[in-house]
Amino acid sequence: MTVPAASAPVAPSPIPPAKRPLSRGDIRTLTLSALGGALEFYDFIIFVYFVSVLGKLFFPPDMPQWLGQLQVLGVFAAGYLVRPLGGIVMAHFGDKGGRKKMFTLSIFLMALSTIGISVLPSYESIGYAAPLLLLTMRLLQGAAIGGEVPGAWVFVSEHVPPRHVGLACGILTCGLTIGILLGSLIATAINTVFTPADIQSYAWRIPFLMGGVFGFLSVYLRRWLQETPVFKEMKARKELAAGLPLKVVLHRHGPAVILSMLVTWLLTAAIVVVILLTPNFFQTQHGIPATLTLQANSVATFFLAIGCIIAGALCDRFGGGRVLAVGSVLLAAACYTLYTLGGTRPDLLIVLYGITGLVVGTVGAVPYIMVRAFPPAVAFTGVSFSYNLSYAIFGGLTPMVVGAALRIDPLAYAHYMVAMSALGVVVGTVLTIRSRRVSAEAPAGVRA
Repeated sequence: MTVPAASAPVAPSPIPPAKRPLSRGDIRTLTLSALGGALEFYDFIIFVYFVSVLGKLFFPPDMPQWLGQLQVLGVFAAGYLVRPLGGIVMAHFGDKGGRKKMFTLSIFLMALSTIGISVLPSYESIGYAAPLLLLTMRLLQGAAIGGEVPGAWVFVSEHVPPRHVGLACGILTCGLTIGILLGSLIATAINTVFTPADIQSYAWRIPFLMGGVFGFLSVYLRRWLQETPVFKEMKARKELAAGLPLKVVLHRHGPAVILSMLVTWLLTAAIVVVILLTPNFFQTQHGIPATLTLQANSVATFFLAIGCIIAGALCDRFGGGRVLAVGSVLLAAACYTLYTLGGTRPDLLIVLYGITGLVVGTVGAVPYIMVRAFPPAVAFTGVSFSYNLSYAIFGGLTPMVVGAALRIDPLAYAHYMVAMSALGVVVGTVLTIRSRRVSAEAPAGVRA
């Protein structure tokens, strides 16, 4: 009687690339990308924390204070208006020659322009040349950030498995938010350590000088990043966009452009109004000390960073449409409570602002929605064009529009955010319905 031979052990099936977990290389890429993004975004937004000081230094002293601040907000807005040009140029070469090169160039330009602001002479020294130079530096900052943010989202989304794209975009957005937090903390420190006279004399230059140093540190860090596997594969297969990527986007992906611009509009409202402008709102409209408003802003921004990661992870589980719709409802409720109660109850300001910041983290769903709206061959250009054009229009005009509206409506900030939240609910609902329809029509074997 023969004994059957022992069966050979069966080798485990390899994990499909789409379902693999995050590797150590993925985590390293996300960490370096988020850190570099944080330092560059700090450079871009530190400007808004010193609007009052810059208005006094770079414009005629006999100008009314409100007009001087409006002029500086106009310079601030100019950084947004030039973003599409910088974004289109960098995205073109990013889709043609590689993501990493443009990813590094953008932060180099930001570092140079931020250091430039730190050494600018004031209006008292060189007259009208001072605001013109300030405007020039701000335009360079805008061009740099126009390539940085969309490039970063595409870069990390092409490095990780598809089922972790939401988490990757959320972590990257968290990094950008940490840049805002860093700006808030340093602005708080400057206002705490120095007297108003010292700040106007010289101390306002310190955060811009630090920003330049941060920028060059980021350039160094990005030496360790690798080109994305998706771009390498497209290049090897000769599947890169033929002709102008922007032409392809406009001719073939119009609905994706409109969708991306709408969700970016919500993002601009949440970041520009709630995070960047609200401290100055409570100072000027309700007389709350700058130290308290900036402390509350720091708490809100910290929770915003956490909220971005949560929203990104939820997108991987439930889809971007559902996260956007539900998050927008919560955003409307939180913002209305903040602006109606925060001014009359300063003792609750930190708590209210912190809760609102966490809910603002809903914007972590925005990059997930955008990077999935375009094919890889034109992803950089599609996201960059849509995001930057929308930010130029809405991010650039929002500070002046809501600032002017405050003169006739004390709750202008609250009403604007409720309207934007309603937009988020509509877009999120449409995305959810469309996703269900696509899933229902797909063959059973390929449904998610």
